[in-house]
Amino acid sequence: MVVASADVVITGAGPAGSAAAHYLSRYGINTILLEKSEFPRDKTCGDGLTPRAVSELIRMGFPIPEAEGWVRNYGIRAYGGGHTIEVPWPELASQPNYGSALPRKELDEKLARFAQKSGADLREGCTVTAPIQDKTGRITGVKVIPTADKKAPEVEIKAKFVLDASGVSARLAVATGREKNMRRPMGVAVRTYFASPLASTDMMESYLELWAGAAGKSELLPGYGWAFAVGNGLVNVGLGSLSSTARPTGINYRKVFNTWMQNVPPEWGFTAENQRGSLQSAALPMAFNRKPHYGDGLLLLGDAGGMVSPFNGEGIAYALASGRLAAEFIAQALGRNSLAAQDRVLQQYEAELRAELGGYYTLGRIFAALIERPEIMHLCVKYGLPRPVLMKLVMKLLSDNYDRRGGDWMDKVITALTKAVPKA
Repeated sequence: MVVASADVVITGAGPAGSAAAHYLSRYGINTILLEKSEFPRDKTCGDGLTPRAVSELIRMGFPIPEAEGWVRNYGIRAYGGGHTIEVPWPELASQPNYGSALPRKELDEKLARFAQKSGADLREGCTVTAPIQDKTGRITGVKVIPTADKKAPEVEIKAKFVLDASGVSARLAVATGREKNMRRPMGVAVRTYFASPLASTDMMESYLELWAGAAGKSELLPGYGWAFAVGNGLVNVGLGSLSSTARPTGINYRKVFNTWMQNVPPEWGFTAENQRGSLQSAALPMAFNRKPHYGDGLLLLGDAGGMVSPFNGEGIAYALASGRLAAEFIAQALGRNSLAAQDRVLQQYEAELRAELGGYYTLGRIFAALIERPEIMHLCVKYGLPRPVLMKLVMKLLSDNYDRRGGDWMDKVITALTKAVPKA
């Protein structure tokens, strides 16, 4: 039974879905935004926003005032090989010189309400069960049931275009046969919160080596760690690990995290008494591991399209950007009179993603293959971290914090590298 129709229906009200809903609504396009949970709801994430992510929020007109709990950061402080280095966010034309942070439990609701104020029809507590397809296989809507009542009959929402912003599950993509590429990198993140003196830091703390005991005298653990101040005296503390393929690693990352916690400096306060909330984990689909990003009326956004960076595990910036680009090309497509003409326009969505990120993600795949072994990472940290100029270049690359047009010599080197390799 059809109960609603719209120009566009979006599954998932995370950063990608909410950004798309905001822009589409600003274009005057009738948009329904579906979220299976009720806000507020949590998501496993580092909560840190790099300047690239902040630049997307600024472009949306989305406010991030410090008076409302947004914590600013001004660079990266990295530890490893017995060294510490601070790399401030540079002055760029394309990005601000600061990042920010807010727990995803708050960020996602704020973004969804922002899209709602822009005119999107936000519907919470709706589980999308399947796509609706016509005889040609084109996606023409979705089937939905109330999340709280899985035995309720399915209802249909029809749309001209459907956006899958459902995260790593990519439910609609999977239902239409868009399987993940097992040869692309996959990350895993585990995180929790602690009340800690590190909550006063104004840098994104990064721990490039994790030891099972005394540094340099014990087993080197897989992955890297972080601690991001998120306000209210709390830090988001997590561990990320990277594999050059999507095949299971067999590593117990929760155990690795707990081993690391037993060996951090006691003054950080990362103790059971100071822990706030349980340890959560999530998979991070990277480097366009699921494609095509457009076909037969269905667009993939954010994590559903494997848009997490292989360099640092960041997904929010690219989720927001994919929502912006999807809305722009849909607006153009709706100005065409035939499905064939609309499809030609929307093929440019994938082309634009590849042009913007394809070379960068390919470099990230090379990086993932090199550093997934802890002993290789150790050598890179030991000999690279004491070299400030080299580390500034590396941090620009790893954080996607460079100008793609113009910029300084480092920006030009990174841009040249992204153009020299095949696009993901």
